[in-house]
Amino acid sequence: MRLFLLILLLSSCSANYHLGKAIKKGYRCEEVADTFVINSIDSIPYVLRDSIMWERVIVQKDTIVHYKRSFVPKTRLQTRIEYKLKRDTLRMIEKVEVVKYKTEKHKNKKPNLWLFIIGFGIGFLAKWLMKFAKYTL
Repeated sequence: MRLFLLILLLSSCSANYHLGKAIKKGYRCEEVADTFVINSIDSIPYVLRDSIMWERVIVQKDTIVHYKRSFVPKTRLQTRIEYKLKRDTLRMIEKVEVVKYKTEKHKNKKPNLWLFIIGFGIGFLAKWLMKFAKYTL
């Protein structure tokens, strides 16, 4: 049993193997460096005859900042979930816009009063004519 565990431990994968596999799948690790230049004014004292004089000197200081930026590819499940979220939000926005359009369409529409008056008049005239008809329907 101990021999089996020893062989298993000695034959395990190395870090280089996993790094190579990740690089094949799209992993990138880039080292990025930025340089900042800081200008400052310093004064240097010097003696001239009996008095102390100050001379201004502009000094530049460079600062280099290193940081690593890495890109880890997304799994199929993560991309699928993102796609579904985008699709569902677009559908919800579409439904909201349709409801807005329908409510504004009916809100701005005024009832046609003349159509009601003409219909009432035709109905009244038809009832009056049926009163004097010979045969009833």
